[in-house]
Amino acid sequence: MPAEAATPTPPTSPRAALAHALRSRVAGPDANEREDRIWRKPGERWFTREDPIARVNGNGSMYVGGIRALLLQSLHPLAMAGVAGHSGYRDDPWGRLQRTADYVATTTFATIPDAEAMIARVRSIHARISGHLPDGRAYAASDPHLLTWVHCAEIDSFLSAYQVYGTGTLTPAERDTYVEQSAISARLLGVTAPPTTYEGLQQTLSSYGGELEYGEATEDVIDLLIHNPPLPPALAPGYRMLAAGAVAILPGTARRLLGLSTNRLTDALARRPLGHLSTTAVAWALGDARNKLVDDAT
Repeated sequence: MPAEAATPTPPTSPRAALAHALRSRVAGPDANEREDRIWRKPGERWFTREDPIARVNGNGSMYVGGIRALLLQSLHPLAMAGVAGHSGYRDDPWGRLQRTADYVATTTFATIPDAEAMIARVRSIHARISGHLPDGRAYAASDPHLLTWVHCAEIDSFLSAYQVYGTGTLTPAERDTYVEQSAISARLLGVTAPPTTYEGLQQTLSSYGGELEYGEATEDVIDLLIHNPPLPPALAPGYRMLAAGAVAILPGTARRLLGLSTNRLTDALARRPLGHLSTTAVAWALGDARNKLVDDAT
């Protein structure tokens, strides 16, 4: 008779249990294979482990930054139309999170051929996503203007979270380098003129102010991320801290549009003890992504 397959041993320590829960939702069931492909595969990479983009995108604060990015991105109705109509995020929010995390990790840490292949796959998907809002406005996921909004909201969120909750902060020169390094994959994805300095990033974000509004998709995102996140009870308290930390570092204008609290005491707790506790717990569970890189990755 064939030997029975070994039953995976459940994690026993608190750290292992937390890491397993996070990895299963963010990295998916093939987390180990994904890590081999992204971090351990030999080959030339765009960035070293000490580059600003690796320091930011490999830090536990990315979890806070990701929530902030989704909340901010949800305010652009045309950018959200493709997500709401085509990504299935309502039915499979963790699947969308896994795909986003895989894209960011691959374009930051994987070999150049694998990063370019990932970008090409996403471009091919974008090329098939288009439509109209109920009021007749047209949208297309490949529209450089919408791609620019999504890109800028994302990297501003990752950077903001790192500066508040990360293990250290970037200098003004390093912030510029982070924005410039993030532009490499953005150009290949279809962003025609991504900002290359921190000041340029802020100016680009400000230029979208008149296009932002609270819509049905925004309401769905807030419900999913803030009010009713699809989480098991064991993960809910930690996630609530991450979400509070994300809301605390949103721009004031965005928070008002989103209808989220602006209580100073709550913000102070979220930005300091609770925000740091939650991001430290993530880092404790998963470690610094940069440390997974093979020796010849740089």
